[in-house]
Formats: sequence, C-alpha cells, structure tokens
Amino acid sequence: MLYIINKQILSVLAYENTNLLCYTLKMLKSHSPIKLSTEAAPQLIVVIDTEEEFDWSSKPDKNANSVTAMEKIHLVQDIFDEYKVKPCYVIDYPIASQPEGYEPLLQIYEQGNCEIGAHLHPWVNPPFDEQLTISNMYPGNLEASLELSKLKNLSEQINKVFKFTPNIYKAGRYGIGENTTQIMTELGFDIDLSICTSYDYRADGGPDFSHAHAEPFWFGENEQLLEIPLTGAFVGYAGKISKDIYNLAHYFNFLRARGILSRLNIVDRLMLSPEGYTSKEHIKLTKFLYNKGVRTFTWNFHSPTVVPGMTDYTQNQKDLVQFLDSFRYFFDFFFDELGGTATTPNQLKQTLKQNGDF
Repeated sequence: MLYIINKQILSVLAYENTNLLCYTLKMLKSHSPIKLSTEAAPQLIVVIDTEEEFDWSSKPDKNANSVTAMEKIHLVQDIFDEYKVKPCYVIDYPIASQPEGYEPLLQIYEQGNCEIGAHLHPWVNPPFDEQLTISNMYPGNLEASLELSKLKNLSEQINKVFKFTPNIYKAGRYGIGENTTQIMTELGFDIDLSICTSYDYRADGGPDFSHAHAEPFWFGENEQLLEIPLTGAFVGYAGKISKDIYNLAHYFNFLRARGILSRLNIVDRLMLSPEGYTSKEHIKLTKFLYNKGVRTFTWNFHSPTVVPGMTDYTQNQKDLVQFLDSFRYFFDFFFDELGGTATTPNQLKQTLKQNGDF
C-alpha cells in the first residue's frame, strides 16, 4: 500500500516541471478574484464547446473532423430561447470551416441570440506541424509560434464566416500555457474561458486548476483581459482541506473512498455541467458557492452530446431526454428560486467595467 501511494506521489511531483503547471500556478496566485456585491443577483453564463465528433479516449486524429451533430444543435438552442438565455458557442476549426458545422449557428448569431468565440483543438487545426500526441492536444504545450499560427488561422476562419474577429477564447482541453496570454493579446482576444475550477489535468500533460477559485479575475498586461472560469468546487464540510482529502482518497479508490466522502457530505468535486453531474449536484454546487459570495456561474457542455452515441454522456434517447431536462430543471432553480439573471461573457465584461470592478 505504501509503495503504491509513494509511487503516485512521485508521479505527481514529476508534473511539477511542466510548462502548463508552472504557468497556471503563477496565473492563479497572482490575480485576485473580482468580488461582486453579495446583494447582486447571481449571473449565469452558458458556454458550449462547439466541436467535431471524436473518440475522447483515443489518440488525436486530424482526420476525425465530422460535425454532423450540429444538425441537432437546435435542441439546446430552443431551450435557451425559451429561457431568454444567450449562450456563447466557442467553435473550433472543423466547425468554422465546414458549412455543416457553421450554418446552423449563422442564423442564431445573425438574430442576436448567441455569442461566438474560438475554441482551439490543435490536432484538427492547421498548420499541422506538431507531433500528434496526447500532450500536444493541450494548445499551451505547443511552441509559441505554432500556438499563435493555429489560433490565428482559427480566428481568421471565424471572421471569414461570421464577419467579425472573435474576442472570446477557450483553449481546447482547457490547455492554456505560458504563451497564451501574449498570443491572445496579439490576436485581439480579451476574454478567456479556459480555467476549469478545481480540476487537475496533469496526468496526461495538462494544467492543474485544483487551486483555482470560481470567480472571474483580470489578467494580462495592465489587467485588460478577463478570465471567466468554468464553475466547479470542492464541496462539503472538509473546508480548506477538501482538496487534500479528495486527492488522498484517490489512492484508496479500490475502497470507493471518494463515493463514501461524497455520501457523507465531507467532500465532493463538482462541476456545473449537464454532462456527468445530476440536477441535485448542480443545485448543491450552486448553493455552496452562492453562500460563499460567488455571483457568477458558468454552465458548460460539448455540442456533440446533443446526439446519442456521440459522447459518453448520452448513449441513447433516454439519456438525451434526461440531459435536456436537466437544463430546464437548473434554469428554473437559478432564475426563479435563486433570483438569477442570464448574461454573456461580453455583457459581463461590460458590466464589470461600468461598475469599476477592475
């Protein structure tokens, strides 16, 4: 047992030298959260990772760029329209470069019912100059010039289709790196959605956001860029030691330690997503953060989930119905019971500027 634990600890320590880890730790520790008034109504942002269909468990394949699921994107957009929610579709190159991918979004965008951002999946985004590895699926692991070239090509392709230069960015696989801030600034991006609060992706070369808070913050030169993290947290009675207890439980997973900790409400790691989390967990997470003074929340999922069999989250029609029902269940809670309002990344930034929160 001690051998297994020590081996795991040594493997974690080995990640300490990765560029993404060093960058994210520095980024998270050097910027203070924007504290909105506790009297303010909670605000909900919806972000859709709008992307090709691919096997998440397989090695990267630049030819896996089918976007047939976009034919059914109206299933979620109809719900957004019903609740007067204006989502942000962050789109990658296969979506932006194929009519089957972008045409379903054009009408929504032209009617003013969504915002459009950029979502960089390096393995399907030219130029293809890197090795196709799991680690290089995180854009921040690429050489700076290549990360820049790929994001520039994506930005230009979005401009070609939607007739504007995107200013909202979300790195594929949450993979921001040490060069990302400068690249964003150079290309005109001023809002980032890449931080996945409380989650750690070091196991295959990604960043560690386990130290991150769920509130937005300013970063970059002269603090001109806005980070809006995805909503997640370690929830439970464990308080400040929640992360340590949760991570320790990993080494005793054969005892189902994390499940026991969750059922006892000692600690659980939750994300505000209809993929893999229940309505009960959505409300539990939201109430937990709300009671801590958090007033901005991000609801996030992947576009292929609207078609059964495209992702692990909807394997059949019953799963899809439950997936879509969870939107209405949470929206009813958030807007009615919690008294929340819907906003967008750009609207939130404008509000923060107007309120002097920078």
